[in-house]
Amino acid sequence: MIKKWSIRYPAVGGEEERRAYVYLPTMYEADPDRRYPVLYMFDGQNVFFDEDATYGKSWGVADYLDYTDTPLIVAAVECNAGANNERLVEYSPYRFDDKQYGHFDGKGKDTLNWFVHEFKPYIDANYRTESDRAHTFIGGSSMGGLMSLYALLQYSDVFGRAAALSPSLWVAPEALTALVGRCKLAPGTVLYMDYGSREMGNHDGMRKGFGEMCSRIFARGINLTARVVPGGNHSEASWEKQLPFVIHTLMYDCLLYTSPSPRDCS
Repeated sequence: MIKKWSIRYPAVGGEEERRAYVYLPTMYEADPDRRYPVLYMFDGQNVFFDEDATYGKSWGVADYLDYTDTPLIVAAVECNAGANNERLVEYSPYRFDDKQYGHFDGKGKDTLNWFVHEFKPYIDANYRTESDRAHTFIGGSSMGGLMSLYALLQYSDVFGRAAALSPSLWVAPEALTALVGRCKLAPGTVLYMDYGSREMGNHDGMRKGFGEMCSRIFARGINLTARVVPGGNHSEASWEKQLPFVIHTLMYDCLLYTSPSPRDCS
């Protein structure tokens, strides 16, 4: 079951209406006492419906979760579709320069602050969630992948697990590397991160940068699953194919841990 509604969002150009989505698992209505972990996702327009997707193809997350009967709630909000690449502003925690598009004042910290202090409390108040960090996940791709990694590092007290698919590590790599080194991480932090083999040449030094970032993350004690996807590319169709790996990583040791006696996923 997917519910869709409009929500007020503090966008770059001022407050505006955004489409929000929440997926409820197949067993949600049948067991009114059960609570569920939540996966928060960026680029909500691309998560569930092809007709809403930016390029006409979604991840098909609901179809996969229904098919596998996965006990997981998924909550998402659409991105900024402004003509001046406002999405890059809202989904970058750092200022950066792009050879093609120019300079961007990253407002990703504000975006994530809204997710943590506005969107998550709304979902927790209106749905039967396991609201602790061990059962709170975040995920996305491209700039949304960068934001998911940033969220895991910066808000380790909120998010216990994250999925960063094709993350835009080329955005302010020095600042991100510094954050990896200094952030305070709670025990049991889990990260899934991947790239498609066909996108490795999209930016200079991507393969080397990915390897170095994985090494730094692993050295911090994060439980890391890192992959280079053979034949994978930078598209929703490719990311959809990674859902079995993503969901397995996020839900590992969580499948049996639901209310009324929740247990830590770590």
